[in-house]
Amino acid sequence: MNWEQLLSLKRQGDTNKRLRKEQDETRLGFEVDYDRIIFSSAFRSLQDKTQVIPLSKTSFVHTRLTHSLEVSVVGRSLGRAVGKKILEKHPHLSTIHGYRFNDFGAIVAAAALAHDIGNPPFGHSGEKAIGEYFKSGKGVRYKDQLTPKQYQDLTDFEGNANGFKLLTESRQGVEGGLRLSYATLGAFMKYPKESLPKQPTKHIAHKKFGYFQNEKSFFMEVAKEVGLLQRKTKGEFTYSRHPLAFLVEAADDICYTIIDFEDGINLGLIEEGYALEYLIKLVKDTINTSKYNNLVTTADRLSYLRSLAINTLIGEVANIFIDNEDDILSGKFDMALIDESKYQAQINDIAKISIEKIYQSQGVIEKEIAGYEILATLLDRYCVAVDNNSVGNPSNYDKLILKAEGDNFEFTHEDLYTRLISICKYVAGLTDGSALMKFHKIKGLQI
Repeated sequence: MNWEQLLSLKRQGDTNKRLRKEQDETRLGFEVDYDRIIFSSAFRSLQDKTQVIPLSKTSFVHTRLTHSLEVSVVGRSLGRAVGKKILEKHPHLSTIHGYRFNDFGAIVAAAALAHDIGNPPFGHSGEKAIGEYFKSGKGVRYKDQLTPKQYQDLTDFEGNANGFKLLTESRQGVEGGLRLSYATLGAFMKYPKESLPKQPTKHIAHKKFGYFQNEKSFFMEVAKEVGLLQRKTKGEFTYSRHPLAFLVEAADDICYTIIDFEDGINLGLIEEGYALEYLIKLVKDTINTSKYNNLVTTADRLSYLRSLAINTLIGEVANIFIDNEDDILSGKFDMALIDESKYQAQINDIAKISIEKIYQSQGVIEKEIAGYEILATLLDRYCVAVDNNSVGNPSNYDKLILKAEGDNFEFTHEDLYTRLISICKYVAGLTDGSALMKFHKIKGLQI
């Protein structure tokens, strides 16, 4: 892979090549990507979607929106740090093509801003709830009517693939979705493969999948434009990651490692003294002990350690990327950047505590159970109404459901898979609160 291709400014529908040296410096194309994402309705909905604590009304607990903003900020710093070193190593990118180190930061910031945009309500349990409806719930009835890959898209419903759909899918009057630059779309795609074969290798890019069958042709267009390497794995084509996708992933890893841990402390799920000790271990080489000891409140101590930890990991990850640039460009680098960190032991300790004390806490489990019931009920009600309508036999109740919700998914489309994936996209796009409200209405609990 080469950087000139990877930094493509092309957008869906373009017929002429966009050159970096011809860009308006006051409104750079990559920065337009950021603006389009932040003003989109899909991004705004993240303010009422779970990050860690489902349906939490506690003011200091992160939502998907605050998490995404923070990941974007970290991603921008990572991109700029890496971009500066890339341009020093490959000066022709600047002298001939006009790229600046801020371009790298803008691409990573935009992709990081969108990294959770396709995630369903109720956290990662939302993805599992949608998948299990088709794998072991009433949706299993569709298995024999779909291709293996189409069915796998549903049973392993993936927020990353749904995000790519949201960002790129045309709808009436809006061609190409948000029409982001192909560089940003490339950096967004952490898992540039189809749902099958499932995890064909241990490469980090094969951990999940990145696009549904309906978006396959456009994904391949993006992959070709930015020059992702194509390989055949278990009889199917997979692609190397866009190098900047490693930075998007690292920004996410840094934020949820440190900030989810901080939420756990603020919620009283992790004992303060015990937790601060683990953060201090992570920043022991850079902490100003005198300054730290003068801090009185928990909030100030946490804020100081959080800032120091994030800054430490940004510098560490940027160096790892540059040290492994050749392997990354050749598609040989096969792990998350943070897994190469010298702080891996400390990060693992923090992650272990977060899993035990936060992700598996009783309150989280109870609310995730509710999420399963809510999403399964909505999916089944919508699928039944659409199925009955497609064979010309809708009940009066089906007609009411479609009248209320029909504009939100493609219930008249002749293709079953398209109808089902459209319903899933709609349900995944609901916020925690709106999903609960619709559940109550369907159950007759709210009028």
